[in-house]
Amino acid sequence: MSETRAAAEKKAYDFREIEARWLPFWEQNGTFTVDQSDPRPKKYVCDMFPYPSGDLHMGHAEAFAIGDVPARYWRLRGYNVLHPIGWDSFGLPAENAAIKNNAHPAEWTYNNIETQAASFKRYAISADWSRRLHTSDPIYYRWTQWLFLQFYKQGLAYRKDSPVNWCPSCQTVLANEQVVGEGVCERCGTAVIKKALNQWYFKITDYADRLLDDMKDLEGTWPERVLAMQRNWIGRSTGASVRYTVEAADSDGARELEVFTTRPDTLYGVTFMVVAADADLALELVTDAQRAELEAYREKLGSVSEIERQSADRERTGVFLGRWAVHPLTGERIPVWASDYVLADYGTGAVMGVPAHDQRDLEFALAMGIPVNVVVDTGEKNPAETGTATAGDGVAVNSPKWDGLSKTEAIAKSIEILEAEGLGESKVNYRLRDWLLSRQRFWGAPIPIIHCAACGEVPVPEDQLPVQLPTDLRGEQLAPKGKSPLAGAEEWVNVTCPACGGPGTRDTDTMDTFVDSSWYYIRYIDPTNESQVFPTEQVNQWLPVDQYVGGVEHAILHLLYSRFFTKVLYDLGLVNFTEPFKALMNQGQVLNGGKAMSKSLGNGVNLGEQLDHFGVDAVRLTMVFASPPEDDVDWADVSPGGSAKFLARAWRLAQDVTSERGVDPAAGSSALRAVTHRTISEAQQLLDDQKYNVVVARVMELVNAARKEIDTGAGGSDPAVREAVEVIAQILSLVAPYTAEDMWAMLGHEASVANSTWPAFDEALLVEDTVTAVVQVKGKLRDKLEVPADISAEDLEAQALALPKIQKYVEEGGGVRKVIVRAPKLVNVVTG
Repeated sequence: MSETRAAAEKKAYDFREIEARWLPFWEQNGTFTVDQSDPRPKKYVCDMFPYPSGDLHMGHAEAFAIGDVPARYWRLRGYNVLHPIGWDSFGLPAENAAIKNNAHPAEWTYNNIETQAASFKRYAISADWSRRLHTSDPIYYRWTQWLFLQFYKQGLAYRKDSPVNWCPSCQTVLANEQVVGEGVCERCGTAVIKKALNQWYFKITDYADRLLDDMKDLEGTWPERVLAMQRNWIGRSTGASVRYTVEAADSDGARELEVFTTRPDTLYGVTFMVVAADADLALELVTDAQRAELEAYREKLGSVSEIERQSADRERTGVFLGRWAVHPLTGERIPVWASDYVLADYGTGAVMGVPAHDQRDLEFALAMGIPVNVVVDTGEKNPAETGTATAGDGVAVNSPKWDGLSKTEAIAKSIEILEAEGLGESKVNYRLRDWLLSRQRFWGAPIPIIHCAACGEVPVPEDQLPVQLPTDLRGEQLAPKGKSPLAGAEEWVNVTCPACGGPGTRDTDTMDTFVDSSWYYIRYIDPTNESQVFPTEQVNQWLPVDQYVGGVEHAILHLLYSRFFTKVLYDLGLVNFTEPFKALMNQGQVLNGGKAMSKSLGNGVNLGEQLDHFGVDAVRLTMVFASPPEDDVDWADVSPGGSAKFLARAWRLAQDVTSERGVDPAAGSSALRAVTHRTISEAQQLLDDQKYNVVVARVMELVNAARKEIDTGAGGSDPAVREAVEVIAQILSLVAPYTAEDMWAMLGHEASVANSTWPAFDEALLVEDTVTAVVQVKGKLRDKLEVPADISAEDLEAQALALPKIQKYVEEGGGVRKVIVRAPKLVNVVTG
């Protein structure tokens, strides 16, 4: 390294030259490759892996710069740190590109992966490249299929007929979580419709309580808004299941209809029943006379999204089914309707209408001429007159068996009566629905099931995994046709049944890519393992992940699914933990001029151009310094050019150090040493608190202090200067690794700065003998004082008022009215 140092001392700061020097050094020396046998305590930092859609963009630059900080910091603190990298490489963009370019999706996918991999290496992420994985590799999706089969054996993977979300553009089904905004496909923005299909599901509802209750273990280490979003999505509610009798009609006899309600205290206010129009129940209940009207209504409903159906502004419509239900408490006959504002997959697909106290029920009742009975007195006017339901707590009225009781008392009493009379019971309901994982597209993991006329569903034998995708389909053969393109690959589809030896067909759906990403962070432990999904002992040593980094847009889909997968793996005895991520950090967005970057807005910023112009370190430093990690970064408001100038200023400090390694810093400037040790102490706490932008600010202050000492003190020979510059290089290595590495070499160190140890601070040097006190007049800075750190408020006030500048402003302001003192750092004089 001495030659490197000598050469660097003769030149100005040149980020291109520095990057060219250190990138091959890290790769050749395997600087960030993890040794499993390393006895040091372990830390696992994982970034949400990228999708290979072209080269890296500004969002990647922010997320991976932020994620690299804790990985590098924990290395310096003495941990054996795992920081892997991989690609979420199945999915529709690759398939669409293949159709457009008459190619196979693998060509587009792996070309983009290589482009991104080169960019990631240039961006100097401290990744262990030996653990790289791609979810579209057969060695990976073999184990995705194996996990599917384990779920299947446990009854957690099943098929059923149901109305599903269908994207007419992508020609595939979507999980509820993938329908966003005003009922559009999250991928392409097309309005989603309902379609009846037979689909595969994961039974995530079996884990609803655990997913909800275990969030208590994540409080304080996960963002509260993410936990709130998951709680709301799971949507646990308590209430009662109430049984109604539906009278016989046509050839259909009387039948029991069960509904769930969170407000059984309003039972006496029920004036109608309403069934989801697209539920099978509606077809079962409708009379012959009303069937044609219902079918016409259902057909129109196919093009309406669930979000539209739930809209408060939507006109209430429906069809009377020609049937009547008997009220369980009063014996009165109440009409049974079908409407679009009730969803087929909520509860039983039927609800009791209480129009006085539910706004949607009220709007429906008023539209259909149904009576409105008030059963809770909230002190508000009659909803039938105002058009506004009274949904507050109030006191029960017109409810003979619990009149006068409060809401809580009335709910308890109503459930007690229902249970005693065999009319219902207490029940818990959930908003969460089972995870629909079938996709009618090609570029995904095939579902490892064979369908046999004699045997039914037959799992593919584990020794025949992976079920690989055919390699001869390309271009227009992959175009969506309402069913999977795999259905047309007859040679692939038609197989022998493993159970009976007769003819069978492969399942032609592929799995939702969220299945792949629900367990990749575990596979990183041994990504090339061909004999098992992962080595349990090693996994239990490394996981749960200590720090997970990624966008809040994954709060429900990816994070909820990953938590579900982990709990199933725990129940299968494959892991000894029930939550995958101990701590979660959500980075903000990168904006431009206050708006999200997009081609349509013409406000995109090309990351490659920024790196070429300012250098990797300047971009990384800018991203980290711009704001706290969770806040947005507006590229229009930041200065990568300013970051580049600061890095050059810091780099020159290393050139100016002339003292030898190992010299005792105690012989140097005590003032500079105090700044250095305060910086170490504060940076350590700030890093632990994830205030990375403030850490950069502290390093900037130390750079200024070191430069001042070099220019006005003993120069570069002062041992305290060496100490300060070494600390600068070490802390800078977290955000500007190229510059820090070059500084470390110029300072005479042979090994990488990444392999150094976090500097210790001397408690004695943290004690401030003097501090700078700010003196304000009416809130404006007018002067400063250097005072003892333990100065009293009275002495500080006296010294401040004695300052000539302050006396002048006081006289001009009409004299002292009040003095506010915050010893030892602030005096504010209020005049007038």
